[in-house]
Parts: sequence; C-alpha cells; structure tokens
Amino acid sequence: MPKEMHLALDLSFTHTDGRWRAPGSWTGRDFPDLQVFQEIASIAERGCIDMLFWGDGTGIPDTWEGSLDEAVRWGVQWPRQDMSPFIGVLSQTTKHIGFGLTYSSTFMHPFYVARLLNSLDHVTRGRIAFNVVASTRRADAANYGFDELMEHDLRYERMEEFIDVCKALWGSVEADAIVRDRTTGQFAEPSKVHRVNHKGRFFSVRGPLNSVPSPQGRPVLVQAGASPRGIAASAHFADVVFAAGGSMESMLRRRNALDAGLVEEGRDPDSVGTLWDFQTIVAETEDEAARKLTQMGAALPRGAVGPYLSHNSGFDFSGLPERFQLGELADRITASNASQFGFVHRLVFERGHDAYIDREEFFEVGWHAATGVDHTLSGTASQVADQLEEIFEATGCRGGFMLAHPMASPRETLNVIDFLVPELQARGRFRKRYEGNTLRDNLGVTFEPPTYSVPDRYRDLVEA
Repeated sequence: MPKEMHLALDLSFTHTDGRWRAPGSWTGRDFPDLQVFQEIASIAERGCIDMLFWGDGTGIPDTWEGSLDEAVRWGVQWPRQDMSPFIGVLSQTTKHIGFGLTYSSTFMHPFYVARLLNSLDHVTRGRIAFNVVASTRRADAANYGFDELMEHDLRYERMEEFIDVCKALWGSVEADAIVRDRTTGQFAEPSKVHRVNHKGRFFSVRGPLNSVPSPQGRPVLVQAGASPRGIAASAHFADVVFAAGGSMESMLRRRNALDAGLVEEGRDPDSVGTLWDFQTIVAETEDEAARKLTQMGAALPRGAVGPYLSHNSGFDFSGLPERFQLGELADRITASNASQFGFVHRLVFERGHDAYIDREEFFEVGWHAATGVDHTLSGTASQVADQLEEIFEATGCRGGFMLAHPMASPRETLNVIDFLVPELQARGRFRKRYEGNTLRDNLGVTFEPPTYSVPDRYRDLVEA
C-alpha cells in the first residue's frame, strides 16, 4: 500500500512580486483583506490540506544600492503582516487545518515567543506550528538595532538555545498541574510548576511560563536552514523540515545530510519528514499549464530582480562587474555572514566554483529564480501528481510538499483542491479525511514528553 504524503500551502508571497496583478488574484480585494485568507482556508480544509504556512520578514528590502526605492516601487517581498491575529480568526472558521507561523530566533526572546505560541495553540485548539528562522536579511537586522548581520554559525547556536529554552518553558507547567478543587479552594499543585533557571550564552530565563499547558503540549517545530550548520540545527530539534525544492540531486544531498545529523543526535531519521517547497501550476490541459507558466515568468518586472536577489542573499549585487567568477562571489557572500545557501551558492553547485558568468546572464538566470519558473511543477493534475510521487519516493516517503505562492489567490488554490488532491487521493497518496484532532496528530509527529530543564551544554558554554 503506498505511503501518504502531507501537503501544506505556503501563502507567504501571494500578494507580492507581481502576483497581486495576475488575472484572478485578489479580485475586488487588497492585501491584507481577511476575507481572502478565510476563503483560502475554507477551500484548503475542504481538500484536507495539513497546514497553511506563512514565512515572514520584518524589513522592506534595501540591500540593492542601499535603497528601498526599487523594492517599494515593484512590491518586492513587501508588504508583510504579523499573521498571528489573522490565524486567530481563521482558526474560528475552520476545524482541522493547521497554521504555520514564523518568528526569528535571531531577534526575538524565547519567553515572549513561547507564551504567544502557547496562547495561539489554545485559540486554534492545537493547530499551531512554529517555523523558527535564523535571519540573513539586512533590512530585518537594522530594524532590531543590528548594524551588521550576526555571524552565520552563531545565529544557529542562538537558535538552538532559543528553542531549548522554549521547550523548557512549555514543559514548566505540567499537564495535570491545575486541579481547580472547588471544595478545598486549591487551584494548582506547586510541585508540578517548575522554574527553568536558565543562564546561557544568549538568554537568561527564570521561568516558569505563566500559562496553562496547551493542547499539543508545544507547537510543531519547523526549520529550514540549508547550510551544514542549519541542517545540524534541524537535526537537533525540528519535527518537520521545510526545504527548497530543486534538482533531484540537490534534494537527495539535503535529505542525506539531514539523516546523518539526526543519527548523530540520536534521533530516528524516519521520524522527521521534509516538506519540499515547489511552486505549482495545475491546469486542465498541458497547453493551459504552459500558458500559465509563461504568465508567471512575466509577472515580475526585470527591474525588480536585482532587489529581490540582493535581499534574499544579503548581498548587494548592483556593483557586479561585467564578468566575474561565481565561486569568488559566493566566498564574498559567505564572508559577509549572509546566506550560505542562496541563489549564488546554488549556481556554484550547478556550474562549479571556478565558473565565470556575465552580469547579463546572471540576472537572466536570477529572473527565473525570482519568478519561480525554475522551481515550478506544472501540467495537468496527473502530470503534477507524477512529479510529486517521483520526488516523494526518491526522498524516502517522509513528509511531503509545501505548495508555494500561487500566482492567483484564491483562484489557483481551487485548482490544487479540485484537480490535484483528488488525483493524489485516487492513487492512495493523500488522505480523504482528517483523522487527528491536532496538527501534530495529522502530521504524524511523535509526541515527546515535555521537560522543564534546558540542556547543561549552554551552562557549560557560559562557565567556559
């Protein structure tokens, strides 16, 4: 019997990078109109989708030429809202679908985030996932008082400490601590409410969390770091890994590195699934899919490509010479503490460290990356299902897919639910009903008994 895959919808950029002007997109509405998200949530739940997911960033891109003008002009990855209040409302009009919310461990404090997500898990009745990120974007860093990006590996050390503190806080009030004995008047059992008393390299947190234990115990933890250090962080704590889709070779390399890291952490590689992120175009005919792919490529004006690439790589590409070596550029990006697995590093992987490229070709290839044309699965429902099955089988039938950034919202979501989902269901690859009560149940994430202690390794680092 074939294994079922999980499906999530990545809604991070349904309204930016030219998608807002696609035919059928945000018709009669403007971002961030709640009714559009309510419509998407209703459609997605009808298709038994696991989760609606929102990445996040808190700065308007300004790496290109040190100015935000072009990003503002073309709507490059802005505007963006804190989606937590939206999720609170969406959870009241749905019953089963989960919600993925993003916060940065580079800038935020674990006590605040642990308390917020505990509250949201109550509001959603156990349907919250926390996508924790280590921030590489200079516009975000400047808004939190950073003149430079934090050193790359240090960001992930901070992330691991951040999550371990959150997990301790989520376990600091035991599930049966609150007794509410109306006869004696006792509200809770003191022996089941614990201090955390953490003093580490980055955080000092006494605890406990002053909140009621949440339905899932803690949110589902999602992480997407693609560098060796980022993959090690995923192996340390992630329940689900969010990974960029690409060539089969690159995906297998990524999954194999994660498996090795999980084994090193003493975790079962089969217990952590990967959600591969692909844009998708599902149409009734091949010709219609091809037309929509062309439309996707034309959505983002060429003038927006430089700001897009610079923002997501953390490096200003406006001063590139007419011809340059890819490896030398990748080394400069790494030395600046920006992204170690961005667009340029993928080019190095494909073409070699010593390969040269012209400036014009660089931005042409970058245009395909920025629009998503180079990582889009397109065709009829049967053709897209074939591609998903091939990737799912090759990578070990663990996890599934994050179907990302539809060109027209909510129009394209209907095609996924009405064409692709029934095709996958007919093949035994996707559920026909929700079986669990929480997102953790529906994703098949193993529940770990909560603990209120933070690993001693952080205390050892401070003492050293």
